[in-house]
Amino acid sequence: MKFWFVVGSQDLYGPEVLATVASRAAEMAAEMSKSLPYELLYKVTARSDAEVCAIVREANYDTDCAGVVTWCHTFSPSKMWLNGLDALTKPWCHLATQYNVEIPNDEIDMDFMNLNQAAHGDREHGFAGARLRKPRKIIAGHWRDGKVLARLGEWMRTAAAAALSRELRVMRFGDNMREVAVTEGDKIEAQLRLGWRVNTWAVGDLVAAMGAVTEGDIDELMDEYRAAYDFATDDIAAVRYQAREELAIRSMLDAEGCRAFTNTFQDLYGMDQLPGLATQHLMAQGFGFGAEGDWKTAALTAVMKAMGPQGASGFMEDYTYHLVKGREYSLGAHMLEVCPSLAAGKPRIETHPLGIGMNRDDPARLVFEGKAGKALVASIIDVGGRLRLIVQDIECVKPIMEMPNLPVARVMWRAEPDLTTGVECWVTAGGAHHTVLSYDVTPTQLRDFARIMGIEFVHITAETSPEKLEDELFLRDLAWKLR
Repeated sequence: MKFWFVVGSQDLYGPEVLATVASRAAEMAAEMSKSLPYELLYKVTARSDAEVCAIVREANYDTDCAGVVTWCHTFSPSKMWLNGLDALTKPWCHLATQYNVEIPNDEIDMDFMNLNQAAHGDREHGFAGARLRKPRKIIAGHWRDGKVLARLGEWMRTAAAAALSRELRVMRFGDNMREVAVTEGDKIEAQLRLGWRVNTWAVGDLVAAMGAVTEGDIDELMDEYRAAYDFATDDIAAVRYQAREELAIRSMLDAEGCRAFTNTFQDLYGMDQLPGLATQHLMAQGFGFGAEGDWKTAALTAVMKAMGPQGASGFMEDYTYHLVKGREYSLGAHMLEVCPSLAAGKPRIETHPLGIGMNRDDPARLVFEGKAGKALVASIIDVGGRLRLIVQDIECVKPIMEMPNLPVARVMWRAEPDLTTGVECWVTAGGAHHTVLSYDVTPTQLRDFARIMGIEFVHITAETSPEKLEDELFLRDLAWKLR
């Protein structure tokens, strides 16, 4: 994917100035691209409404264009941008910068002023976006500044993940866990807003695909397991069964172009084990997953894996709390399916009874402790009439106890602003028990994603209180109803 650099000017300055603007724009795009995760491609110095509309039409229909970055080197009248920007469907970043770092005391004259009017042009350009009420990212600062480039790169990864979201297909094996509310939702709204195409395949189809997997294919995948994980089980047959499940799931995902999937322990028709290791290894390859039919979390996992530079995001669930005064923590885990991208060390393959659900064989799974460090958890819910993305800042820690009899992958963290206040805020906002935990996606990226997609965003931070959040949600509810 590429991002297009579209620069604004006008015809009043003459051909010499316009040639300088084009030359500088091409130079800036090439230099910035060296520090960005995607190429920033200079496309045009737009001088009229016709040129703006033409480049927008081209961007909208170019599948390789993930977003548009605009900048006004000179003064660029905003009326010429209105029709084009109004029609823009790709993510838009307004880079408010200038070519020079400083004002040259000896050189500055009226010719310099006419050429270097970014302060003038970007304000006019900003009015166009504000008047259109167009969702956009605004980044101000010098184009060589490391912080500016880091922010632009972060936005680029978000915009690229938004492009993936618009093409995302989710494969559901069976339906939701019975009687669970928060994993339900409006699939039509999700497709209209986020692009997610969510459909169901029978578990029997998966069983048939498992029957087509060869022993040779399983041998190759077992070699991958041995290279990536420590074996801490003698039940090799259980591990091979997980390999068979993984290969079958992967074949169906690839055949249908799906990047995320769900299943539920209540529907394992014809299967001997709930996919554990199989699911975890697929997530390590970038696939999204949601347990108990949770298609929203499955899709969000895939999007956030694409959004973060290391892909260190994975399906998570708040399981239980440690409520000792001064040492309050959440323990996150799941029956089997926590992604090894969250692991602090090399995961172990173990085999243990599941202890819940239908009577099946003991499933093999990866067991590990999560990494320490700053992170976040994110949940996307359907609140009726709109989707809400909830994000909470957390600080992951090395688990404060060994938990030798808990044979699952687990992560322990401190929630912001503190455990009990954070829980009250999360519950007030309607956050689900399933989340995506990420070490490398930032709250800013998820806010940008929500802005691009036109969904609600709630951020629980060290400054959030339940009372303020309740008032904020009440006002937001009114505002969304007026849209």
